[in-house]
Amino acid sequence: MFQTFKRGLKVGLGTTWTLGKVIFPVTILVGILQHTPLLQYLINAIAPVMGIFGLSGEAAIPLVIGNFLNLYAGIGAILTLDLTVKEVFILAVMLSFSHNLLVESTVAAKVGLKIWVILVVRLGLAFFSGIIINLAWNGGGELAQYGMVARSEEAVTGFFPILLDATQRGLMGIVQLAIIVIPLMILVQYMKELGWLGVFSKKMGPFTRMLGMKENTSTTMAAGLLIGLAYGAGVMIQAVKEDNVSKKDLTLAFIFLVACHAVVEDTLIFIPLGIPVWPLLLIRIVTAILLTIAVAYIWKRIELEKRKEASYDH
Repeated sequence: MFQTFKRGLKVGLGTTWTLGKVIFPVTILVGILQHTPLLQYLINAIAPVMGIFGLSGEAAIPLVIGNFLNLYAGIGAILTLDLTVKEVFILAVMLSFSHNLLVESTVAAKVGLKIWVILVVRLGLAFFSGIIINLAWNGGGELAQYGMVARSEEAVTGFFPILLDATQRGLMGIVQLAIIVIPLMILVQYMKELGWLGVFSKKMGPFTRMLGMKENTSTTMAAGLLIGLAYGAGVMIQAVKEDNVSKKDLTLAFIFLVACHAVVEDTLIFIPLGIPVWPLLLIRIVTAILLTIAVAYIWKRIELEKRKEASYDH
């Protein structure tokens, strides 16, 4: 049993190192960018087109901040604005699809996926959902009543204090990663060696097959669904190595997970906004299922056509 623990610990430390090399510099970069005029330029640039999503110009602030930083920062920005219930719900749905793009996309690239695919899917879902909700929902015109007051953060000024603050965030990101990933990898190692992972894969089998994937993607799917893309990537990298997950199945798994990941945390943190979170969760899950099935179907048709062409050539 101790040998299993050691093997899990070794994998956990290795994964933390692999992901830490990505998360640390990206977090520092974003931390510095936060204090430059760049974010404000972006906000000013997209403010005029916010009407497409049924949002006021100032709603560009949480949208840009949430995509550059994370959901918490986006929600913090929403709490400082006077927005309608409809605007807050649209922002919540858009940000649930598309947030923390720099870190999560770079980490996903470590698993072996192209960054542009992840960005197109996530931003596409965010924009499409915003437009559809705006067109379909006529209500929600009253001002949103927030369940908690935004926490005011002291402004950091000066190059070295900004660099120090960004470095501290980067280090905290790695510490958080280690706290989650190392115990998780040890647990996965025990589950694997005790044969529980095989049982879990079989239970998940019908669901993964419905989405056009093989059973061996179940560990990747479970990790992303429960703990998100950034932290779940550790388990995913290991699962890809050990379970021989194909490039096609990995791509389909990620298409599902970019639409619907960290379902517990990412849903619960919207409660302070005073919006109904069940519809938010339902939108994410249904979108993820339909999108993945559609992509799997198109992929299968293309493969069949290629096979037919190859057989004609022979």
